[in-house]
Amino acid sequence: MNFDAVLDVALLAPTFTTLLVIMDPPGTIPVFLGLTSRYTPAGQKRAARQATAVSFGVIVVFAVLGQQILHLLQISVEALQFSGGVLLFLVAMELLMGGDAKEPDTGDERVNVALVPLGTPLLAGPGAIVAVMVAVGQANHGFGSWVAVLVAVVAAHAVMWATMRFSLKLSRLLGPGGIMLLTKIAGLLLASIATQMAMSAFFRFVHEAGIGS
Repeated sequence: MNFDAVLDVALLAPTFTTLLVIMDPPGTIPVFLGLTSRYTPAGQKRAARQATAVSFGVIVVFAVLGQQILHLLQISVEALQFSGGVLLFLVAMELLMGGDAKEPDTGDERVNVALVPLGTPLLAGPGAIVAVMVAVGQANHGFGSWVAVLVAVVAAHAVMWATMRFSLKLSRLLGPGGIMLLTKIAGLLLASIATQMAMSAFFRFVHEAGIGS
């Protein structure tokens, strides 16, 4: 039996690596801790699971139906990327301008940060979505290639779940003051990421539209 017919390793490796670089597990830790600082330990574990599940679901949907969805709604990839950057920037401002995190979690389930912004657009952001859509385009409808893309997506999300899950140990080690420091750093980094995302989308749109040429 031909192994490549079952799993296209040549496509698996770059897809997994690209997703991991875009999702940035180390950079997710301070953001996750900052956004869930008021949660109980059980709530943080649940948030890690939910964020991973939401991200996986969004990416799989766009992998299968991405081009059709964007075409149906007449949305360009640049518009998706720009709006994701704006949303992340608003989250970054919340992290930077928010008060301290000394008060315990109130248990208010109306605001679930695991869905937005953790699940999307932080994990399942425009970069990750486009990367998977490109990988699907390279699959050429071969069974082994499709399996490779699926395995890469599952593996990347397993890494992200483990990163968020075990960041709880860091949370207990740092205490409220340390978490507050990480929260401010995360806000600054997230603002930079959001600005870069929005600017890249804008300049790509200008380039493709031929404005100024």
